[in-house]
Amino acid sequence: MSDTASTQGLNRHSHLLTDGDERAPNRAMMRAVGFGDRDFGKPVLALASAHSDITPCNSGIAELAVEAARGMRDAGAMPQTFGTITISDGISMGTEGMKCSLISREVIADSIETVCRGQLMDGLLAIGGCDKNMPGAMIAMARLDIPSVFVYGGTIKPGTYEGKDLTVVSVFEAVGEYGAGRISHDDLCQIERRAIPGKGACGGMYTANTMSSAFEAMGMSLPGSSTMAAEDQEKFDSTYQSGVALVELVRTNLTPRKILTKKAFENAIAVTFAVGGSTNAVLHLLAIARAAGVELELDDFERMRHRVPVLADLKPSGRYVAIDLHRVGGIPLIMKMLLDHRLLHGDCLTITGKTVAENLASVSGTPPADQDVVRPFDRPMYPQGHLAVLRGNLAPDGAVAKISGLKSIKITGPARVFESEEDAMRAILNDRIKPGDVLVIRYEGPKGGPGMREMLAPTSAIIGKGLGDSVGLITDGRFSGGTYGLVVGHVAPEAQVGGPIALVHEGDSITIDAETALLQLNVGEAELASRRALWKAPAPRYTTGVMAKYAKLVSCASQGAVTC
Repeated sequence: MSDTASTQGLNRHSHLLTDGDERAPNRAMMRAVGFGDRDFGKPVLALASAHSDITPCNSGIAELAVEAARGMRDAGAMPQTFGTITISDGISMGTEGMKCSLISREVIADSIETVCRGQLMDGLLAIGGCDKNMPGAMIAMARLDIPSVFVYGGTIKPGTYEGKDLTVVSVFEAVGEYGAGRISHDDLCQIERRAIPGKGACGGMYTANTMSSAFEAMGMSLPGSSTMAAEDQEKFDSTYQSGVALVELVRTNLTPRKILTKKAFENAIAVTFAVGGSTNAVLHLLAIARAAGVELELDDFERMRHRVPVLADLKPSGRYVAIDLHRVGGIPLIMKMLLDHRLLHGDCLTITGKTVAENLASVSGTPPADQDVVRPFDRPMYPQGHLAVLRGNLAPDGAVAKISGLKSIKITGPARVFESEEDAMRAILNDRIKPGDVLVIRYEGPKGGPGMREMLAPTSAIIGKGLGDSVGLITDGRFSGGTYGLVVGHVAPEAQVGGPIALVHEGDSITIDAETALLQLNVGEAELASRRALWKAPAPRYTTGVMAKYAKLVSCASQGAVTC
């Protein structure tokens, strides 16, 4: 496209040319970062980069940002790059630092929104590669409603040991296996050394790959881009094309809220079920929908769960990783299978300017015959979705259970009550948890934590100890995308606000029944009323700073744990 002709009128920086000499200081500032006389008439596009070397998920993003900027320039726009933050869930997992992870989602959204509003950006391309900078960027896009594209930093390639693919979850599980005497110390060390061989986000269908898949399904990323490896050339090529695509979106004024409709969210939910995605998708999609002004509820997930099968055999409960899915057709294959069976809305708009159905017109809806990563539609991994919304007197506002890969999806057993993740972890590693127990980890919710920590360490230790099919766990916190087992998170209302989970006593009988969508404390109402009358909220763990601010503002998990 030409430098100015096709975008004139959409450039919010045109006042720099039209307002005369009083704008000379503004122009002078922009000349210092590379603008020339002809550039002031071009669209000025934000390039939000989540690059950092804090985590391998984001360590390759700086190079991708160069390609995105090149694409924008070649298409006739002026990119301006700025950074945003990252918390590494894998490094902070099991520590007090993990409380900052979900908080960072709001900080990321706020930071991107603030820069784009403050600098009058005409469009936004965000590159994220980790669990929270991805939904954080999408929340900002929905709030801003300027032409936007999301670029996934890419997935990691798996490590290997003794012929088995490894991911970050392999290390967490190896801790439990070593503690149970099932592997040697040398095995544990070898797994730790080999599990994460390079750049990219955790390789299974954990939270990052789940959200990239959901964003592609929603139409906010280029088709086929969500399962590419971070270090492969096609990821760089796709990122360049994403920059070009953003300039076209500015020309046509196609903004996120025209794409992020209720149907688009239903497409994202369908794909999340089909690939066996993370429980965190529920939390993040609720939050993004709120930012986009779309009415989305927990019941929408449960309604779709009964319709959509799990088609992909992916870790953590399956065998393969995201690049295996990519090699056999990626998310376009999954989407076409769903579209062919009327489980996807083909009329939704996407950032290509085309509809979902138009994007998939040349894609086959039949999985390749020489693979078993993606099952035929009539022989799925599971006939229904794997994320169940449970309710009952323990979770009147709902809770989320991941039920794939389990021999049984119900348990009734005595409560083992812990006031923090650390207390539960010590009990598991010291063999104080027995088959049939139901662990309760509370005061880890959005307000109580604060920050709703993920419970990958205790859930992986349970698996490593060989208790995955015989122990239940419920929490008002949440789970890593790498978690599997009979676990229920996002219990709402949370303990800190007096939710029923705060009233559980050691030894109480608890029923988790995903077949009937029930989470029940088997204690009489009179006894619960007596306990409720005696309950007092504990003092906040933080009284100043970002943690205290978040605890005061955050909503419950059933509303996405948002702060506005």
